[in-house]
Amino acid sequence: MSFIAEFESRLPAKLRRKFNQLNTPFAIQDYLDSLIYKGEERDRSPLNVMLDGQAHCLDGGFLAALCLWRIGFKPLLIDLLPDPGVDDDHVLALYRIEGRWGALAKSNYVNLGFREPVYKSLRELVMTYFEHYVSIRQRKVLTGYTRPIDASRYAHLDWAWDEAGANILYHKHFYGRKAIRLITPGMAARLSPVTDRAYRAETLFTDLNESFGNRRY
Repeated sequence: MSFIAEFESRLPAKLRRKFNQLNTPFAIQDYLDSLIYKGEERDRSPLNVMLDGQAHCLDGGFLAALCLWRIGFKPLLIDLLPDPGVDDDHVLALYRIEGRWGALAKSNYVNLGFREPVYKSLRELVMTYFEHYVSIRQRKVLTGYTRPIDASRYAHLDWAWDEAGANILYHKHFYGRKAIRLITPGMAARLSPVTDRAYRAETLFTDLNESFGNRRY
């Protein structure tokens, strides 16, 4: 049985139908957006994301990668990185059409999600998140990103349905990859603060209680 078929066999019938309806990147993003965002410490497998109906950017990103894999894309993911202790990182599931990159993501922030496949390079794609990646202190905090990981190489971990295997993939193989720096420390020091009006726009629909620096768990 294939990896995808094994995952599908573990879904209840209603969720299996939903999974099989996610036939485009935009449909996958729409499903991610329908899930409750919880920035808790638990990192679910894609199976448990669907069963529980909630996710954060890491486990939601891996579910998105799995959905992309089912419809013929490689399950590629990268991590967007602020400086340590400043904000959460942010996981993107990547897809490529006609040589151009797009992305899917689960986020508490409306502008950190879907990107159309129109970007020539990963750096070009990543930079579209720069002005939107803001902390609760109204600072732009994106400083780097990692090279893509192909989650299909880790099928032996059963990460799509086994939470222990998923966490090995997440924490041993995905997190901690070498960062590609986007801006220099000097550039970071010169960044302008985010205006009150822009911050209100960036946090529209955001549950600020789930944001880095506000969460109580």
